[in-house]
Amino acid sequence: MIVAINVHLKKGVLDPQGKAVHHALETLGFKNVNGVRVGKQILLDIDTEDEEKAIALAKKAADELLANPVIENYEIEVK
Repeated sequence: MIVAINVHLKKGVLDPQGKAVHHALETLGFKNVNGVRVGKQILLDIDTEDEEKAIALAKKAADELLANPVIENYEIEVK
């Protein structure tokens, strides 16, 4: 089972990579983009057919390693 963990910075946390991408988009003529936030997606291939177990394992991995709870939030999605 494939589980996606989407990690992004919390609102209010500065995102220098997002600012750089926003500036590059403006330079390329994308004038209607008001802002950019950059995150990451981690895909876990979990050996189970039990969706609840897969989500629990992904949550544990995110809490312990994949996301920094001080500055990041995450969502889990079963693919």
